[in-house]
Formats: sequence, structure tokens, C-alpha cells
Amino acid sequence: MAAAVAAGFLPPALALVIIMTTGAHSPAWTMLAIGVGAIGGGVAAWGISNSIIDRAERIEALAAALRAHRSPAHVIPDDSDAMGRAERDLLQATDAVIAEIGALTEQRDELGAILRNMTEAVVVTGARGEVILLNNQARKTFALSPDASYQGRDFVELCRDPRLQEFVTDSTAGANGEIIAAEVRIQNPSPRYLAVSAAPVKRASATRMGWLFVFHDITQLKTYETMRADFVANLTHEIRTPLSALYGYAETLERGVDDPDTAKRFLGIIEKQAKRLARLVDDLVSLSNLERGLNPLKLEEVAPRSILEDAAELMRERAERSGIRLETSDSTDLPPIHADRDKMHQLFVNLIDNAIKYTPRGGKVTLIARAASHLGNNGAAGIEMVVADTGEGIPAADIPRLTERFYRVDRARSRELGGTGLGLAIVKHIVQLHHGALNIESRVNEGTTVTVSLPVSA
Repeated sequence: MAAAVAAGFLPPALALVIIMTTGAHSPAWTMLAIGVGAIGGGVAAWGISNSIIDRAERIEALAAALRAHRSPAHVIPDDSDAMGRAERDLLQATDAVIAEIGALTEQRDELGAILRNMTEAVVVTGARGEVILLNNQARKTFALSPDASYQGRDFVELCRDPRLQEFVTDSTAGANGEIIAAEVRIQNPSPRYLAVSAAPVKRASATRMGWLFVFHDITQLKTYETMRADFVANLTHEIRTPLSALYGYAETLERGVDDPDTAKRFLGIIEKQAKRLARLVDDLVSLSNLERGLNPLKLEEVAPRSILEDAAELMRERAERSGIRLETSDSTDLPPIHADRDKMHQLFVNLIDNAIKYTPRGGKVTLIARAASHLGNNGAAGIEMVVADTGEGIPAADIPRLTERFYRVDRARSRELGGTGLGLAIVKHIVQLHHGALNIESRVNEGTTVTVSLPVSA
């Protein structure tokens, strides 16, 4: 403002100097000079003041745009002087900062979406072990509150399992910049296996490294590995038994047996063990094909009664030899089911065979077909086909494991009766392929009831 006033008074001041040097001191000229100077100074001050106010408003608009993370599109700098060119440079810098902030915000949102939807638990800690970030899966894995803030807390507050704490301590103590991985079995908050990796993270605002921990729940994988190991062990045992018998009796016959009756008995044992081995191989192939879907279902409309009658007709002679009554019963006017006739036949032959094996002489096996009020939780209509016996029954503790491969309640008796231990596993897979349900009820010394529920044909 002072510069503006000085610029306004400079011309009149020069005029006064000229007047004084010429000897003309008229007061009128003096007042005129002062008035002209005041008017010129005021006009110059007004123009400069408006220019300063406009520039200040433009700079304030730039500052507001930076605070709001948006581009100041309405700001148009004046390039007529150096200050205007500086304003344009500032505007371009503001646009660049806003664009960079937008890109960083987008990257942050993408990273947040990735972390939220990861199936692995992720925890980021600082150099002192304080929690900086964790995703939703980490909260689920360690049974944490979904709403509580754990930022700044020590890692031990997330999971107090000593094995996991030992891994975290060992990995952060090394600090050699390498990624460390291990499998840890924890008991808290619940028993499970975790594949854990720890990687150092250099933060720009910190002098020491933080740590990124990733936890992958491999409990199900470990369960499958255990099942596979058990299957291999059981299969080896099941195959070794008949092979040992075949080898032993064949070797004895090769050396020579003087008694023809003994030789005949040995040959009968060899034949029995060979048939048992063949049944085991057939059941393994059948189960493998069912699990891998190599034999797709050939669906057709089938009457429930015909399935039970066909299976009963095949097993009737064996039931009679064992002194067991085999009866069929069904409700009238049952709707057909949509099923693979051959696999349904295989299913019920397995169930009837088991019922005959474990029912003493004089007992009864009953086949029943009846309408079901609903199937599962969806309320759809269905058919129940039942195989009930009056046999020795099954302890309640063994019922949940009956459909496992090679699981037997009484191993010695099952092998003596020629079972392979795969029959109910095959039954379970056939029922699942037909979108049905399998239910087993039993009482020791009272009998067993197996119910197969299947949807009716659409």
C-alpha cells in the first residue's frame, strides 16, 4: 500500500520542484499539485490493493483445494507478471499433488479390499511388536472382537499361544532381512495348524524395520494328510492279510502235502483269500470311480419298489442259507425317483449284505419303501428306503465313523465274514451323488436301521 501511495505522489512532487525553481509559488498551483497527487496515489493504491486481494483469493482457493484433495478448476492465474507466473506454477504443483493423493487413495482402497477378502490372516507390527494393521481374517483366526481396535497393542494380545509367541519372538530377533516360514500347531483360541511366514517391512517414518506376518490355516489339509496316511496304512494291512495267506498255503502245497484232504482244505483257503482280494480290488476301483466322478450317473425314473425287489431277489438265496427271513414292504402309489438304477442296485445289495452278515440265524431283515414328509432342510418331497435288521447292533460311539474307509466295529469278525471295510463308504458316495441323505440308527443286541432318503422325480 505504501508503494502505491508513493507512486501516486511522485509526479506532483516533481511538478512542485519545477514550480519552486521557476519562482512561481502560487498557492493554487500548490493545492492543485497536492490534489492531483492524492488522487493519483489513491487510484494506484486501489488498483494494487485489488490485485493483491485477487492473488490472495487464488492462493486461498489453492490451499482449500489441497485440504479437500480436489483440483482447483476455477482458479485462472494472470500471466501478465512474475507473480502471475508463480501462481500458475503453484497451480500446476497443486494439480500434481492432488493427482498423487488420488492415486495413493486408490491404492490404499485396493489394498484394503485385498486385505479384507484374503483367506489368510495378515498382521503388520512395528519394530517393538506393536500392532499397526490386521485384517478381518486375523480377527476370525484369533477369535478377536470384530469392532475393537488393536492398533498399538502388543502382538501377545492377539494370540497368547506360547508356540506362536515363540515363533514371533525368534523371527523378529533375527532381523537379517530374510523371510521366515514355519508350521505351528496352536491350541489357543482353538486347536489348529497354521502355516506362518514373517517378512521384514521397512517403514519410511521409522528407523527400524516392522514385520508382516501371514497366517494360513492348514488344519483341513493336515486332516486330509492324516486320512491319506491312515488309508494307506489300512489298505496295506488289508492287502497283506490275504496275500500272506496265499503265499503261505501256496508255499506249503509246493513243498508237497501227503494228505489229500489237507491239500484240498489248503486250496479252499487259497480260493477264499483270492476272492477276498478280488472283492477288495473291485471295491477300491468302485470307490475311486465314485469319488473322481469317472462314471457319471445314468438317471432315469425308477420305482422304489423295483429297486428293493431286485436287490432282495439277488440276496434271497444267501439269506436262506444263513437262516434269515428277508422281507419287503412298501407304501402304495409311491412316486418314482430320479436315479441311476445300477448304482441304486449296488447300494442296496451292500446294505442287505451287511444286514445278513451281522444278523444271527433266525433273525429278520426288512426292506421298506415309504414316503418322506420332507427331505433335508429345503422341505422337498422325498422317498425313504429302509434296510432294518434284528442283528447284534452297533455301539453309539461307532455310528458316526461307519462310512469311513476301512473302519470296522469288530475287525476280526468283519474279516472272518469276508468284508472289505469299503461297503458303507461306497453307499455314502452313491447317496451323495443322488443328492440324498443317509441315516444309521442302531442299538446293541436289538438291530440296525439304515435309511436312505432320496428326492422324488421332478
